[in-house]
Amino acid sequence: MRLVIPSTPLAAPPRRAPIAARDDHRCANRGGRSVTTWNNEVRPVRPADLGLRLPAARSRQAQRTFASVSRSYVAWLALADLGLGLAAFGLAAVIDALVLPGDMVPSRLAALAAAMWPVLVGAAGGYRRRRIGLGGSELRAVLRAGPAMVVLGAYPAAVIGEVHLLTITALTVPLCVVLSVGARLVSRRMLHRLQERGIGSRRTLVVGPADAVAALQKAVAREPHCGMEIRAACLPGGEGPAGLDIPVAGDLEQVRAVVDQGGFEAVAVAGGECLREDYLRRLAWSLEGAEVEMLVAPGLAEVVGPRLDIRPLVGMPLLVLQQPRFTGWRHAVKRTLDVVLTALGLIALAPLMAGVGLAIRLQDGGQVFFRQKRVGRDGKPFEMLKFRSMVVDAEARKGALMARNEGHGALFKLRDDPRVTPLGQFIRDYSIDELPQLFNVLAGSMSLVGPRPHLAEEVAQMPAEASRRALVTPGLTGLWQISGRSDLPGEDGVRLDLRYVENWSITLDLLILWKTFRAVVTKAGAR
Repeated sequence: MRLVIPSTPLAAPPRRAPIAARDDHRCANRGGRSVTTWNNEVRPVRPADLGLRLPAARSRQAQRTFASVSRSYVAWLALADLGLGLAAFGLAAVIDALVLPGDMVPSRLAALAAAMWPVLVGAAGGYRRRRIGLGGSELRAVLRAGPAMVVLGAYPAAVIGEVHLLTITALTVPLCVVLSVGARLVSRRMLHRLQERGIGSRRTLVVGPADAVAALQKAVAREPHCGMEIRAACLPGGEGPAGLDIPVAGDLEQVRAVVDQGGFEAVAVAGGECLREDYLRRLAWSLEGAEVEMLVAPGLAEVVGPRLDIRPLVGMPLLVLQQPRFTGWRHAVKRTLDVVLTALGLIALAPLMAGVGLAIRLQDGGQVFFRQKRVGRDGKPFEMLKFRSMVVDAEARKGALMARNEGHGALFKLRDDPRVTPLGQFIRDYSIDELPQLFNVLAGSMSLVGPRPHLAEEVAQMPAEASRRALVTPGLTGLWQISGRSDLPGEDGVRLDLRYVENWSITLDLLILWKTFRAVVTKAGAR
């Protein structure tokens, strides 16, 4: 079943422009030096003339705009792809010469092949500015360029019977894809570090009611590398509540003037009456020529791209929301990956796990494993395993520590828990205590990736919507693990679990596994 949600059409503007929200609307020109009225009267204008309250200017370093940083980023990627294409072709030619002795492929052919790789990546959309820093879009463009490279290299080789060129093509394409993906991962990390410092992020004006503006601001704060820097807001009536910690620059009819005077690079529409068809159309028309990106938050929380599509209907675009699936071949693939990767992991980690178990036994003679009932898929309880990291009588001592509880609801959490042994603290720091859960994964009660399994009393105190967590198998790691682990408040953990349930994919699982490895190595959020 698919849920179809009508979106708001942004129809083409009439030929007479600009438009006005009211008869006395004025449209400021780019740079803010004058205002043109409907009777073509031109006069100087200042922000105060329009009743605007603009934010303070940024530092010189932070003034590097998204446009300038994105140009540098795209140029760097194109040069990197050119160099990597040449390197891949050269390495493939060397391997071919070692395996199939004979005449080498001419150097001019190597140069042509190297030049074609960035051209193909560009044709696949790999250098579009609106995609930079967005992992899935960037990487899919590189993957689409691979088959085109195969056709361009293999077809002529097959026609002329050139075995060397065929072999080199077969080696070059995967090398180009792997190297270009690696270059983008490194480049994106560098870009995110700049954006976390406010460099290269779009200077964004948010339009909407105060509660929607605050919600968007909170979402951006959770991901400082998202490429948006919220600097001001336009609210109904031009006044905001005392708790709003960004400047209110004007009302809903002053957006264009605020954009021109404030040098904004993006306008984000955040719900409420601003999502009305007539207002969105007029806003889009008024922003023509302003060189700003218009973003619309449709109100579909925690739903990501793979589940969304656009379907045109007589000039009205519809957002098609695919329902999440919890059975089928993808979940069969997920289970297969769980079994294969877990078996390999147990073989590789067997010496470490045996050593840790022996150390725990020698420490105090107590049990090696800590066993606890957790809630699994479909609400069924199962026994989760961990290496014991606390003293033998930890549960008996818990009552004396309840007054110091830092957890939420039924969750007991203590930052410096005196019951944790020195060895236990070490295995917690590196998440070694979680390794016995690989046996749970092998048995099918857990998956490598999924929502965190909770105690029954914790589940009982969660909001009703949290019951959707039980639609999938709980995981050894998940979005909570790569987003702060023990540092996260309980409500954020539930939110991330629900995001995973709604947007699960094999690609997301692999990404989470990779980021979990990094989080464990850096001990991020470990307790």
